[in-house]
Amino acid sequence: MSEAQTDDARQWKPAHNPWAIAVVVTLAAFMEILDTTIVNVALPHIAGSLSSSNDEATWALTSYLVANGIVLTISGWLAAVIGRKRYFLICIAMFTVCSFLCGIATSLPQLVAFRLLQGFFGGGMQPSQQSIILDTFPPSKRSAAFGVTAIATIVAPVLGPTLGGYITDTLNWRWIFFINLPVGVIAVIFVFILVEDPPWQKRISRHVDFIGLFLITLGLGALQVTLDRGEDEDWFGSRFIQITAVLAVVGIFGAIGWLLTAKKPVVSLEVFKDRNFTMGCVCIAATGAVLYAGAVVIPQFTQTLIGYNATWSGLILSPGGVAIIVLIPVVTQLMRFVQTRILIAAGFVIMGAAFVYSSQLTLDIDFRTLVIMRSAQTAGLAFLFVPISTIAYTTLPRELNGDATALFVMFRNVFGSIGIAIASSMIIQRLQVHQSYLSQWATPFHQPYNELVARYERALVAMGHSASSAHDVAVGKVYQVFQAQAAVLGYSDVFLLAGAVAFAVAPLCFLLSGVKGGGGGASVH
Repeated sequence: MSEAQTDDARQWKPAHNPWAIAVVVTLAAFMEILDTTIVNVALPHIAGSLSSSNDEATWALTSYLVANGIVLTISGWLAAVIGRKRYFLICIAMFTVCSFLCGIATSLPQLVAFRLLQGFFGGGMQPSQQSIILDTFPPSKRSAAFGVTAIATIVAPVLGPTLGGYITDTLNWRWIFFINLPVGVIAVIFVFILVEDPPWQKRISRHVDFIGLFLITLGLGALQVTLDRGEDEDWFGSRFIQITAVLAVVGIFGAIGWLLTAKKPVVSLEVFKDRNFTMGCVCIAATGAVLYAGAVVIPQFTQTLIGYNATWSGLILSPGGVAIIVLIPVVTQLMRFVQTRILIAAGFVIMGAAFVYSSQLTLDIDFRTLVIMRSAQTAGLAFLFVPISTIAYTTLPRELNGDATALFVMFRNVFGSIGIAIASSMIIQRLQVHQSYLSQWATPFHQPYNELVARYERALVAMGHSASSAHDVAVGKVYQVFQAQAAVLGYSDVFLLAGAVAFAVAPLCFLLSGVKGGGGGASVH
């Protein structure tokens, strides 16, 4: 690039209002993130409608996650080859078309194929959105712009199950896909009008790195299948999961080795030479893991043990989304006066304390307490997403923004999947541990156990049961209570682990640069 072209690049500004651009690109990303969770609650309805089992219907989720995870990493390369604006428009348009195809699917194989395509095109939307915001706003205003992004990234997974449950119960599962159509059309029109590629983006071109593409596809695809199907397939007791796990390890480590040595890799790992970006990825990975794990555990607890339906379980999460919207502007203002790394460390401490508080679960817990628990967890997220997203790119050359945003979002999503997998597996494993521990007290040789059985017997006799049958029914009732108590302790252990992870990451935040305002005064080349 000549000196005159360099000066033009430095002086470049978007032709349209940056905030209008931020809202439009975030609208598209919000639609895509919503689709990662909105399908979950509709799976039983999908299975029944398409004459398949619940286990088979789960592939509608797995196929989306596999394609999404693969494309996240290579989206920077695709945007460089095709042109970022053109690539973003293709992603939005085809995601919308695939949503329509999912809605009219008449068989499960059709739905899985269309979800695979939907995930492929949806995977490029989040990195492109972040990359556009990075280039649209100067460093001093990025924290406020990422506040808009945070609302979509954090609120969408929270809103998904609630909205999905409501639409499925009142309309039809097909409408969880059809609602994307008007949003997608609006996003395509306004992105076409408002968004433009900056000078440095237009001049990027790369050859096709087939080996890198193959290894990334193999590694991340197999990893997503392992994480999503592991619990259903009994993890490493299944030959299928053993194979996918081996392929994931071979693909991921092979890709890292190749990308570090290739002359023109499909993704540049040079971004990890920047300490702020590397630590930002560590922080966002931990944030994604606890965010998604917490969002899954509470609805599962309320539906399996307390008897809430999908809508009420989702409503527990909704006030947390409101808390995020209220707190993000406050955190954005604090970033002007407080070092960003201190705010991030504070966010992890708040989140850790919230998860420890959330571990105090009981069978008779009320709706209000559950809402407070989840709201406390999301309060910590308000101190994390915007500061992490801002400082991660502070000292990174803007020519690497495409690769950086792709890898950054990939870390958040992949570790989100890991968090969900660990939480789901741990609930079952810890339930069995607590069952083993509690069983020593559930014997006729333990007087409190005998008293509890006797109390149930008296209640059953008073209700009209015969004395001969009351004892057996009473023992069954006590066993149900025993099972439920063990399960509650298992859920509590998951929250304690999430709290421990948050506390462990907090000291690492001080490896980030000691800047304020997300590094607004830092030089970004």
